[in-house]
Amino acid sequence: MINSLQISKTGMQAQQTQLDVISHNLANVSTTGFKRGNAIFEDLIYQNLRQVGANAAEQAELPTGLQLGLGVRTVATARTYTQGSLQQSENSLDIAINGNGFFQIEMPDGTTSYTRDGTFQVNAEGEIVTSSGFRLLPGITVPAQSRGLTIAKDGTVSVVPPGQAEPTLLGTIELATFVNPAGLEPLGANMFAETLASGDPNTGAPASEGFGMLMQGYLESSNVNVVQELVNMIQTQRAYEMNSRAIQTSDQMLQRLTQL
Repeated sequence: MINSLQISKTGMQAQQTQLDVISHNLANVSTTGFKRGNAIFEDLIYQNLRQVGANAAEQAELPTGLQLGLGVRTVATARTYTQGSLQQSENSLDIAINGNGFFQIEMPDGTTSYTRDGTFQVNAEGEIVTSSGFRLLPGITVPAQSRGLTIAKDGTVSVVPPGQAEPTLLGTIELATFVNPAGLEPLGANMFAETLASGDPNTGAPASEGFGMLMQGYLESSNVNVVQELVNMIQTQRAYEMNSRAIQTSDQMLQRLTQL
């Protein structure tokens, strides 16, 4: 009887975690390049009261055992890296990745982070940076008073400098891919960090084999499906209520036992 209280408690904790993940997904439904997460659960260790295949009598084996589970726990929160829909914008520095890959961003401490958010701007030095001011790698500087900024599908960036009629190549944006993108560590601000689980980054030009192409004037929207998240929220609520009811029932049975 006491076990049922603890088991139901683990169930309520698991569903609370699930609700936290769903809430985070819904909160970022409008976040550019956001990838939805989902909680992964596993059952806890079992009390093995009767071993499967044990001898029940002479020359007879038990066809089934007697194992009592001890509940559930959350083991991971995995991200789904499916492509979000591409939304057209009016900014020539907005870039969407149509396919695999991450933009490489230089952080203030000199490390490299990765993002699918292609909302870029130009800082006072003419460098292409994120909305938070972090520099896009490899560094590309746009000359002052230049016009006709063009970012091709293969990542080449060109402009028409002042006083010239022909475009000039400024550089090439490179993308990074990972063997296991789900192993990237989320840092916030739409950034991810490389980990041992993700593997080392493989860099290359957009539109080449294994890399997506760049779409200038587009942004990748979040891949959160609001309808699915609401359905998951209802299922989570029902599961939480059932575990709560199991605790109430166990408490009532214990009260009845003490009255005997």
